[in-house]
Amino acid sequence: MKEALDPLTGPTITPSAQVSIIVIAFNDAGHVCDAVRSALAQGPPGETVTEVIAVNDASTDGTGAALDALAHGEPRLRVIHRDTNSGGCGTPRNDGLRAATGRFVMFLDSDDVLPPGAARALLAAAGEHDAPVAAGACVRRELPAHRDVPWQPGLYRETAVHSSPEAAPQLVRDTLCVNKLYERAFLDKHAITFPEGRFTYEDFVFTARVLAAAPRLVTIPDQVYIWHVRRSAARQSISLDRNDVANWQARIAAHRAGVQIFLDAGHKALAHAAATKFLDHDLRMYVRELHTRGADYRAEWWRLTRDYLAGFDETDLRAARAPARWLARVVLASPAPRDLERLTQLAARPGRLLPPYAEAGGRAVWSADLPEVVLDAMGTKPMHRLPVTIDAEPSPGGPGVLRLRVHDLYGRLAASGPESIDIELRRRRDDRRGPVHTAALTPAPAAGGSQACWTAEVVLDLAALADRGGRHCADPEPWDLMAQVRCADGAGFRASLRALGPGLRRQVLPSRRHAVLLVQPYATTGGALSLRVASGLRSVWRIAARRLRG
Repeated sequence: MKEALDPLTGPTITPSAQVSIIVIAFNDAGHVCDAVRSALAQGPPGETVTEVIAVNDASTDGTGAALDALAHGEPRLRVIHRDTNSGGCGTPRNDGLRAATGRFVMFLDSDDVLPPGAARALLAAAGEHDAPVAAGACVRRELPAHRDVPWQPGLYRETAVHSSPEAAPQLVRDTLCVNKLYERAFLDKHAITFPEGRFTYEDFVFTARVLAAAPRLVTIPDQVYIWHVRRSAARQSISLDRNDVANWQARIAAHRAGVQIFLDAGHKALAHAAATKFLDHDLRMYVRELHTRGADYRAEWWRLTRDYLAGFDETDLRAARAPARWLARVVLASPAPRDLERLTQLAARPGRLLPPYAEAGGRAVWSADLPEVVLDAMGTKPMHRLPVTIDAEPSPGGPGVLRLRVHDLYGRLAASGPESIDIELRRRRDDRRGPVHTAALTPAPAAGGSQACWTAEVVLDLAALADRGGRHCADPEPWDLMAQVRCADGAGFRASLRALGPGLRRQVLPSRRHAVLLVQPYATTGGALSLRVASGLRSVWRIAARRLRG
């Protein structure tokens, strides 16, 4: 390993410039300079950031040359070139930690950026509250749509000071290492580093080691990290590359290591919170995608998951949200994969429980042949948290026509008397609200006559979707649909729509403003109904060209 700049010639630490920002990169020449520039832009030279350390993990695509060129004439940027690729993110981060000279350190990945003022906000919070660890809000930015999705927003709604993580076990839900500022003396005192080598989800272990050391910790609502999500990239990030079951195996291993760290440190509450988080977040996320995998993947995933869940305590299962613990219990009860569509729909957010709705001994159960999987809390959950299923079938013969069916859940909806339904459209990239369509609900016999349901039909104003943006949308733009059901007793709930039927196909419609409008109803990974909308003649030619190339 060699450095482009001698560390002895690095900048002098001043009282105001106290932060070292460590950027790691491997074969990311197209993005790494943006990441480094965002770190260098955390205030004028000499303020807040004393140095940026870029660790090039033996890249072969010009990443190293790009960093060296950027370092020319920038005394705060130090470039470390590794001679061999480490195979992971932990080793280069550890290299940066050993080279850092600032009182505090932050971490940044080469394909992400720090928003202006991030380091200053974290440093100010750490100083004001005498905390060796400060954490701030992170957003996942979906590219190229530039849609921001908050990461663990419940932890960052307001400034909070925690005397130790044991007093706030919910902190284990944020496993990221990049939206935080750490005092180097604290890390050194407790010998906290990342796992070395080819260790996937190394931040799970690092974060567990940090929390197990029981620091005073401050969280702030300021946005301090922008996590770029490029789903169409040729090389997916670790968090998105889930096509191989080895990814799930690595996630289980990292989670197991984190739980053991908490137990070894005597933090049973943190270990319990980590187990609950695994059920609510990790398990639910992977189950949502399970129906898209091949038979071999499903069988191995099921075996790995069943073996791991067998070690969970009943208290861990009960502490998880109802959809998550129901999913876990189905996996534990069945030796082989089953009911994949029902599991996928239930794992969605919000979850949908598909019929049939079985009972055993007067209790709601998963199915007649799995009566041991009790759907506890079905009779006590508030209406707005019930996993109600609303089927939405686009009509093949009529553009924008949706046939809706609201399924009852063990008599809970029938007791409230559903009367009307609003269908609301929201543009995904900015959550902008589109048209709202209202229809009356009519009681109807369900398939097989076993459960009550209500039906309605709405006609969507599709032309209004193109007009809302104020511009042509030549590339298809996603719109999500949500339902709001109102009941006679004043109760109500929101739910997504389950996509059904042969009407999930592209439709070409005339448009007075844009000449032509293309609308594609489709099912998301979680089975919800969404629309892709494109307008203008150019969109027709683009899509036709893509189909010809394909």
